[in-house]
Amino acid sequence: MDNTNYNPYIESREKEGKSLNLIDLIKYLLLHWYWFVLSVLLFGGYYYYQYSKTQFLYSRSQTVMIKSTTNTLSVSRATRLNSYYNTVNVAGEILQLRSKELMRNTISSLRSDVSYSVQHGLRTVELYRNSPFEVKFLNIKPESNFSFTLTAIDSTKVRFATVDGDVENYTTIPIGKEIKTPFGNMVVDTTAKFTSSYYGEQVTVSKNAMESMVGYFLSRMRIEQMEDDASLLQMSLEDVSAERAADMLSTLVTVYNKETVEDKNRVAKNSAEFIKERIAIIETELGGVETDLEQMKARNEGMDVNTATGVFWGESREYQSTTRGIETQLRLVELMRQRIDNTESRNDLIPSNTGLVEDNIEAQITEYNEVLLKRNRLVGGDNSANPIVKDMDAALRAIRDNISRSVDNAAMGLRIRIRNLQQEEAASRAKAQSLPAKQRMMLSIERQQKVKEELYILLLNRREENALNQAMTDDNLRVVDPPSGSEAPIYPSKARKVMTGVGFGVVLPTVVLLLLLLLDTKVNGRKDIEEAVSVPFLGEIPFSKQTIRANDDVVVNEQGRDPATEAFRILRTNIGFMSSAEREIRVITFTSFNVGAGKTFTAVNLAASLTFLLQNVVLLDLDLRKGTLSDHLKLGSVKGVTHFLADPAVSLDHITYKANVGNGVDVIPIGVIAPNPVELLLSKRLDVLIAQLKERYRYIVVDNVPIDLVADAAVVNRISELTVFVVRAGAMDRRLLPEIEKIYRKGKLNNMAILLNGIRKLKSSYGYGYGYGYGYGYQKEKAGLRGFFNRLFRR
Repeated sequence: MDNTNYNPYIESREKEGKSLNLIDLIKYLLLHWYWFVLSVLLFGGYYYYQYSKTQFLYSRSQTVMIKSTTNTLSVSRATRLNSYYNTVNVAGEILQLRSKELMRNTISSLRSDVSYSVQHGLRTVELYRNSPFEVKFLNIKPESNFSFTLTAIDSTKVRFATVDGDVENYTTIPIGKEIKTPFGNMVVDTTAKFTSSYYGEQVTVSKNAMESMVGYFLSRMRIEQMEDDASLLQMSLEDVSAERAADMLSTLVTVYNKETVEDKNRVAKNSAEFIKERIAIIETELGGVETDLEQMKARNEGMDVNTATGVFWGESREYQSTTRGIETQLRLVELMRQRIDNTESRNDLIPSNTGLVEDNIEAQITEYNEVLLKRNRLVGGDNSANPIVKDMDAALRAIRDNISRSVDNAAMGLRIRIRNLQQEEAASRAKAQSLPAKQRMMLSIERQQKVKEELYILLLNRREENALNQAMTDDNLRVVDPPSGSEAPIYPSKARKVMTGVGFGVVLPTVVLLLLLLLDTKVNGRKDIEEAVSVPFLGEIPFSKQTIRANDDVVVNEQGRDPATEAFRILRTNIGFMSSAEREIRVITFTSFNVGAGKTFTAVNLAASLTFLLQNVVLLDLDLRKGTLSDHLKLGSVKGVTHFLADPAVSLDHITYKANVGNGVDVIPIGVIAPNPVELLLSKRLDVLIAQLKERYRYIVVDNVPIDLVADAAVVNRISELTVFVVRAGAMDRRLLPEIEKIYRKGKLNNMAILLNGIRKLKSSYGYGYGYGYGYGYQKEKAGLRGFFNRLFRR
C-alpha cells in the first residue's frame, strides 16, 4: 500500500505568497482596542497637561516703510523704459534692525528684562502692564539673573520670598522704601493696578540676564521685505505677552529712528564745530592782510605802481612776439638756402610764395622757374645739344647764384633784427624788474586777501547748509500699520495638543502591535498553517485554563454551550466527514512535534465528545515511555498495554478500566514503563489488541508519542486510520511547518490531518477569519464596544 499523500492543490498553494489583508489587519488592531484606549488616555492626558502648563504665545506684527538709507544707495536694474531708480539697501536695514545693540537698547527702554507673572492653575500668566508691583533695581548688573516672589499683605507691606534649593526664605518689607536683598538694593512700589484683590496672591518677579533676553527676542522676531524692490518691511514678534510684543515692535522703531537721527546730527554737529573754528581763524587772517594792504598804500603816497608794471611787462611781451615772427622767417630762409644748394634738385622748380619778406627774392625765383620751364620743354624734344638750351643753362646758373646771394643777405638781416629785438625785450624786462620790492609784497598781500576772502565766503555757505540739513533731519522708518494681531494665542493650541496626544496614542500601540506581529514566528492561527502546508485541517480548539486532573479531566459537556465544547463537536463532525464506506475511520491516533502540544488533552476530550453520540469509545495510551494519559487519570500503577504486549496470558479484560470521562469512556493505560517500547510495539500483539478493540468499540482513540522525538510514533502508524497532528498555537515555530509538509508528502503518517490547539482569540484573529461561531444559537451577544466589534467582523 502506497502511503504517500498527494494533493493536486499542493503545488498551486506553494506558489501563492503570503498576503497582507487590510481588513484582517484592522480587525487584529481593533481586537486590542483596550491598548488603544489606554494609550490615547495616557498620551491625551499628558499632552493636555502640557497644554495646561504651557504659557500662551501671542503674535504681533507691523508694517514700516524705509524712507531713506543710513548707508549707501544701489542702482536697480533697468526697467522696460530704460529708467534707473535708486533702491533702498533693504538687506542692510534689516540687519541693523536685528542688531543686538538696538535690541539691547529697546529692552532697556521698556525694562523688558524684568517680568511679573502669576500662577493660574498650572499655567504661568505674564502680567506686564497689569502687574500690581513695580520693582526698581538700584545697583544690579544687567547680566544678573534671579527671581523672587512678592505677596501683598496690605497696602504698606509685602512678603518677600526667595528659594534657596528646597528652602524658602521670606521676610516682610515695606512698600516704597529701599531695601537690601541678596541680589542687591531695590525698591518695591505699587502700580495703578494694585487693589485689595491682590492681597495674598503671589506674584513672581524675574530678573533675566540682558543677553539672554536679547537672544530671546531676536529669535522670535521676523523681518521680511513685503515685495521685491519695495521699501516696505513687515515686522512680527512672538511673545508670552501680546502687549509687550506690540510695545517691543513700536519701541524698536522709535529707538532705531532716534539712533539714526543722532548719528546724522552727530556728523552735522562735528561739521558745525569745524566750520565755526575755521571761520574764526580766517576772519583773523583776513583782517591782518587787509590791514597790511592799507598801510602799504598809505606809505606809497598814492603812486600806481601796478600801472607802470603793466606797461613794462606789456612791452616785453610785444618784443617777444615780434622776435618769434622774425625767427620764423629766418627758418624759412635757411630752408630755401638748403634747397638751392641741393645739387640733386637743380633741375627742379624752386618753391615760391613761401612767405619771405624780400620781394626781390620772390621775383628772382619766379624768373628762374620760368626759364627752367622753357629749358625743360626744349630738352623734352631731345635738343640737349641745342645752343639755346646751353644759353638757358648758363642763365639759370646765374639766376641761381643771385638767388643764393639774396637769401644769404636776407638771413643776415633777419639775424640782426632778432638781436636788436632781444635787446629791447631785455631792457623792458629790466625796467619791470627794477620796480621796488614792496610791489611784489603788495601783489602777495592782494593774492592772500583774495584767497582768504573766497575761503571765508565758502565757509559761510557751508555753515548755512549744515544748519539747514540739521534742521531737516528726518526718521529713516515710518510706521505704515501699527502693531496688531489676534487676541487668541497662536500657541499652544488645545485641539492641536490633544490631537497630537491622540495621534501618538493611536500610532504607538499600532507600531508596537505590528512589530510584535512581524516579529512573532509562532503559529497563531489557521491561516499560518494553510499558507505553509497542504495537510487537511481538522479544526481549532480554543485555549482553556482547565487542565486534565482528577475529577476534572475534560472541558466538554454534553449539554455545554461554551466554545471548547463546540470546538470538539466540530472536530468530531469533521472526522466523520473524512470517513467513508471505503475507508471507515475507527482508530484515531494523536501525535505532535514536541511535548506540550496538547495531544493528550485533545484525545481525552474528543473521546468524551464521541460518547455523547452514544458510541463505545476506548482511550488507548501508547506513550510507553511517559504515560501522560495514564498519569492524569491516575492509572499508572495498574496492568496495561505493556503487560498485554509482553504476556500473551494477559487478556483485554485485564487491562480495561472505566474512566470518569464523558458518558463512560474505557481506558487502557500503559501499565509499567517498559525498557524496550519499540520492540513491544513492533510485536504482533499490538495488532491483536487493535483487532479485539475493534470488536468491542466503535472508536479507538490512541494517545501516541511525539513523532520527532522517538521512533514509536512511526511504528504505531501501521494501526492508525486517522493521524491527528496536534499543533499548539503560540508554542510551535512557523519554521517547522515545512517539516510537517514533508511528513505529509512522504506519507509517513496514515491519513494525516492537523488540529490547531490552544488558540487565543486576540492572537488568532489577524488574518484567521475561519472561526466556526462557537455557541451559535446558544450564547448571548456581548454588550459594549467589544461586542460591537465582534458583531461587526462576524458579518
